Amino acid sequence: MSSEVLPLRRIDHVRFFVGNARQAAYFYRNAFGFDVVAYAGLETRMRHEAGYVLRQGNITFVLASPLGPEHPEAQRLIMHGDGVQDIALEVDDVARAHRETVRRGAISVRPPMLLEDEFGVYETATIRAYGDTTHSFVNRDRYKGVFAPGYRPIDPERYHPTTFRPAGLISIDHIVGNVEEGKMDQWVRFYQDVMGFQQLVSFDDKDISTEYSALMSKVVQGGNGRIKFPINEPARSKRRSQIEEYLNYYRGPGVQHIALTTDDIIQTVRALRHNDVSFLRVPHAYYDAVPARVGEIEEDLNDLAELGVLVDRDDEGYMLQIFTKPVEDRPTLFFEIIERHGSRSFGKGNFKALFEAIEREQALRGTL
Repeated sequence: MSSEVLPLRRIDHVRFFVGNARQAAYFYRNAFGFDVVAYAGLETRMRHEAGYVLRQGNITFVLASPLGPEHPEAQRLIMHGDGVQDIALEVDDVARAHRETVRRGAISVRPPMLLEDEFGVYETATIRAYGDTTHSFVNRDRYKGVFAPGYRPIDPERYHPTTFRPAGLISIDHIVGNVEEGKMDQWVRFYQDVMGFQQLVSFDDKDISTEYSALMSKVVQGGNGRIKFPINEPARSKRRSQIEEYLNYYRGPGVQHIALTTDDIIQTVRALRHNDVSFLRVPHAYYDAVPARVGEIEEDLNDLAELGVLVDRDDEGYMLQIFTKPVEDRPTLFFEIIERHGSRSFGKGNFKALFEAIEREQALRGTL
């Protein structure tokens, strides 16, 4: 698909469907340092759901909850628990994006709509992706409100100053989807043929494996590289991989993790730890091999070892990354914090250490 057919600007926002949006907003505010900027609910004449808009840097999360069992998505909470419902993409022309993607094979969830209030016109349409995850197309060129019709700036009385530390998160680097065994290539083709993405890189079970488990992954990108979606599937192995664990507890395909960028990962991770965010840890011996494997870096290796930050290098530079533990009781959604110094890779050199750390957590849960 040519860039003129579906010009994708960026990820506009990520919509989470959760059991209690107010409590979830409190968590993301106090743990990850987001500002709660807008609210929709009964007070704003929203009768079927409540929603909170959170922002940090160029990241926008929307947390929504049903106000009754008649909500069309209420059952997804029983099926999935809290999780990502929609990855919204900002486009030049909503109607054209919807028309072209449906013509190329996408399933329409919601046709183009114009939502209006005193702040202007908000345009949106939605198509289905893997599982019951969706992509909304959004254009707010003619909208000047805080987020969308139905939302109002947050009442300061809902959230008072607290002791959380700002985390310094800047943008969404990539969003990873888990799909069933044998379905990865199908969804890669969907993003290529329907959305106009290009495949950036692929990893097989030789790249991503441990003694016990393995997975396969391909990365697609669109919007001139501004939007990156790795797609994972489990590979046959001795025991249950982290992808199989996810699929079992999420009850199907869905968003596994969201990678958020920072320009100072040491300060960001210290702030998040202070805010009680839990991270995966690798053995300290991992850091003994870093100088020979990665070469010179700007950061103090002792700081990285103290915090558990991983390092990798490709032909264009190096990158630093760390992964939270799942942010819910179900072992499903988690977050990655990433700082890039030229590198455009995804930490291939860290895969073995990282996946062994995940397996240690799986063993504790009895799901390996």
